[in-house]
Amino acid sequence: MAEALRAEAAGDVPIGAVVLDPTGRVLATAHNAREELGDPTAHAEVLALRRAAAVHGDGWRLTGCTLGVTVEPCAMCAGAAVLARVSRVVFGAWEPKTGAVGSLWDVVRDPRVPHRTEVVGGVLAAECARLLDDFFREHRGDDV
Repeated sequence: MAEALRAEAAGDVPIGAVVLDPTGRVLATAHNAREELGDPTAHAEVLALRRAAAVHGDGWRLTGCTLGVTVEPCAMCAGAAVLARVSRVVFGAWEPKTGAVGSLWDVVRDPRVPHRTEVVGGVLAAECARLLDDFFREHRGDDV
């Protein structure tokens, strides 16, 4: 949630992510930085996975690690989690428009991919959804 607020303060969609090692130690945190970096791939999950891989000690493999994020990952981020061999994705708000770990698609548990990931959704869902709803209401006038 703190990372999501950092994204919002920087003018980006308030999404934050954390990667925990198998013992629960924080390897990396990140927030959406698309606006800040001018990079369409600078989603919180991708940035956190990159940072975690740099410190985890097994190259790019994050086997046994958990990716936590405030909103259900999109297809790009779900694919990155699979490719990084993350063992678990835990997220807050469901995203029926672009979610790719159970809502619109289920990339991480697709039987055609070589690595499947456990998913725990809806953790602090109301709080995470409120961050997004407030952001879009303020920035676009959306009635979410």
